[in-house]
Amino acid sequence: MATRVSYPFELKLKAIEMRLEGVPVREVMEQLGIRNKTQLKVWMKWYREGDVHRLEQPVGKQYSYGKGPEHSSELEKLQAENRFLKQQLDLLKKYMELERRWNQKSLLLGSSLFEKKSR
Repeated sequence: MATRVSYPFELKLKAIEMRLEGVPVREVMEQLGIRNKTQLKVWMKWYREGDVHRLEQPVGKQYSYGKGPEHSSELEKLQAENRFLKQQLDLLKKYMELERRWNQKSLLLGSSLFEKKSR
């Protein structure tokens, strides 16, 4: 029988962050020592659906452990929400940076194409 692996909350967040940055699943698994790609997909699903609190649950307790954020203390709820909002902000910043770089590259390519045509 296979043994269950319990991954720390920080590792799960790092895996999600790497996937949001576009790192391939295989590379994330190799770098962080994650055994199963389905596990990574589940974490991403929970993140996208705003169920970040589920990342802190022990293995095999997804449906019984505290039954979600309503059983957390007010401080834990606020900390989880704060983490989620910071991740969303970081993602938006990365997107804006990528968009800025793409626009710069487009402008450079556009000017070099123009220069070649005028010759």
